[in-house]
Amino acid sequence: MALSEAENVRRFWERLGLPGIIDVHTHFMPERVLSKVWAYFDAVGPLTGMEWPITYRHEEEERVGLLREFGVRHFTSMLYPHKAGMAAWLNDWAAGFAARTPECLHTATLFPEDGVAAYVRQAVESGARVFKSHLQVGAYDANDPLLDPVWGLLAEAGIPVVMHCGSGPAPGKHTGPEPVGRLLARHPRLRLVVAHMGMPEYSDFLGLAERYGEVRLDTTMAFTDFSERLSPFPEAELGRLADLGDRIVLGTDFPNIPYGYAHQLEALERLGLGDDWLRAVCHGNAERLFGL
Repeated sequence: MALSEAENVRRFWERLGLPGIIDVHTHFMPERVLSKVWAYFDAVGPLTGMEWPITYRHEEEERVGLLREFGVRHFTSMLYPHKAGMAAWLNDWAAGFAARTPECLHTATLFPEDGVAAYVRQAVESGARVFKSHLQVGAYDANDPLLDPVWGLLAEAGIPVVMHCGSGPAPGKHTGPEPVGRLLARHPRLRLVVAHMGMPEYSDFLGLAERYGEVRLDTTMAFTDFSERLSPFPEAELGRLADLGDRIVLGTDFPNIPYGYAHQLEALERLGLGDDWLRAVCHGNAERLFGL
């Protein structure tokens, strides 16, 4: 009999002797915002010739239940604005979601706009544990002067920022390693988590992690069959990936993925970097990062 998705996920972490897994890159957001995100992915197929079906297109309660069934001990509500005037409202929603979902690390977001420093400080004071910054969708420069006090505040507070800054799946005006390198040169203590391993500029973002001790990379969609067809991870960089094993953290993009949740874990396992590396990536590194 074929195993269920949940059984496959649980077998993975049970074999490693873990109490479960920690996923730093999952999406929960207001339903009308999420429906627009899903509509975007629905339209990607006809435009690119590569379909992107949403595997977990369920109601919020069912999606939370699935993560619990998988044994995901902690996860996030990655949400992000595409224009000014949205971030504070999204932060209010995310605070409520975290309050009613104990496993969720209270997530917040930001946008370069008047008042950003005030609502970021308010989110921090209300208990935000992680921030999401999406340079591609937001089409903003991480070095926008309006954000400078924000990065300083978050660096001082030690709050991680998961940033979509790589140029995949399509380049943005402000994506790529160069703007992020300038940001880190000014804020070297910023706990930056590079989403998607910096896809497709893997090598450059590995270099930033080697240079700055507070930089991490999340595995979101990297190494999977889907992403390997689009942006294959260079085999020559596996040694660097192994050496940075204490600063790689599990991310999946649940629920917005075109394959089953277990496939992300299988993709990590087939890298052949060993069980200690997997234990660190799927649990230990995030546990330390968030002080869980």
